[in-house]
Amino acid sequence: MTDNQIYARFPAIRVDQPLGEFYAVAIPAEILLDVCYTDKLTAIRSDDAYQLRGSQRQLRDSRLRDIGRYISTDEAAFPNSIILAANYSSEDGLAVQDEAVKWQIRSRGGSEDCLELVIPTSQRLAPVIDGQHRLFGFTEAKPGRLKMPVLCSVFLDLPRPYQAYLFATINSTQKPVDRSQTYELFGYNIEEEPADRWSPEKLAVFLSRKLNTEESSPLYQRILVAAENDFAISRVEARSKNRWMVSTATVVDGITRLISSSPKQDADALRTGKQQTRAMISELRPRDSSPLRSLYLETRDKVLLGAVTNFFRAVINVCGPEMPVTSYLTKTVGVQALFDTLRELAPTALDEREFSEEWFGRKLKPLGTVDFTNQVFQQASGQGRTLIRRVIFTLLGLETRLEKEKQEEIDALIASAAK
Repeated sequence: MTDNQIYARFPAIRVDQPLGEFYAVAIPAEILLDVCYTDKLTAIRSDDAYQLRGSQRQLRDSRLRDIGRYISTDEAAFPNSIILAANYSSEDGLAVQDEAVKWQIRSRGGSEDCLELVIPTSQRLAPVIDGQHRLFGFTEAKPGRLKMPVLCSVFLDLPRPYQAYLFATINSTQKPVDRSQTYELFGYNIEEEPADRWSPEKLAVFLSRKLNTEESSPLYQRILVAAENDFAISRVEARSKNRWMVSTATVVDGITRLISSSPKQDADALRTGKQQTRAMISELRPRDSSPLRSLYLETRDKVLLGAVTNFFRAVINVCGPEMPVTSYLTKTVGVQALFDTLRELAPTALDEREFSEEWFGRKLKPLGTVDFTNQVFQQASGQGRTLIRRVIFTLLGLETRLEKEKQEEIDALIASAAK
């Protein structure tokens, strides 16, 4: 996608807090009304105005009109932000996989301190965690106010369990929200559950915490957690120590894709009966072809954890005991590409009943021939993930299905980045 095809872009400020990383961005109300939604509420453009369609929790029409009148005044101001969790589809609530349409953060002028939020399309990919009355109040304001910039706190790829946590926490300290409603809206049970009733995302969150807290893990203290804690270092601390980190969202998404092609449907299936378990939902969703689906259904969580652990141990051993922070394999796009590789190798590993570090090491050995710190891997996030994945797949002899010209480009890139 060229810059001319991008729907909108705005300067952004990165904010690191105990809850996690988000970006402060000022976005015009009319843009927000186009690209945002609650799980069941959208604003439909009609000429120079908007009309609401659907409903989430009960909206008070009188409050929307009051806010609309306030927005229309000369004293209108909203210094507190609207909280968004970008990159979740309004059609099915699932995480967006198409890198070409995902909201992204890019550097401006090559500086990590000068950032911009890029919104590639006008698709509704940003659910509102908090501030829906403020946002949809603009539908009751005079049309001229639609150009008004609104402060937003934008989380990218925030796992739905953390969206639920953030939503419930914010609203429980302001206006109480029924906990069962949070359950329905976000598909995440905030009560403790037996492991055999965990949804794919809940299991992925649990395993990401294990990977981050067990000293023997290759990702020990390398995952930025999305909740206040006293065991993991922050991104700021990591930078000061020249230590690479990866977001919880990246790891949770990578693990989830190993075990489910539709985590929301799995979560819904687990709620169809009081005693519903993972094993039982295989009858409701028999066609899911995720490579390690059987481990999830059989509650073989230790085997799944071992597979992810040994895969990343092998990656680090092949690429060097301490992969440098400058390696693009340690960036978000690199870790995403590595999880793509694990998904490709997983069916063979499962068939051979072999998830050992040695087995993965033999498969991944060619990675050690390429210098992933080379600047040829510096690409926009979506392109970067695709490029690194194609390089890895070519090195490992996996099916890439590339046209001849593109494969020749990948071969040339590998040659230029060879150690």
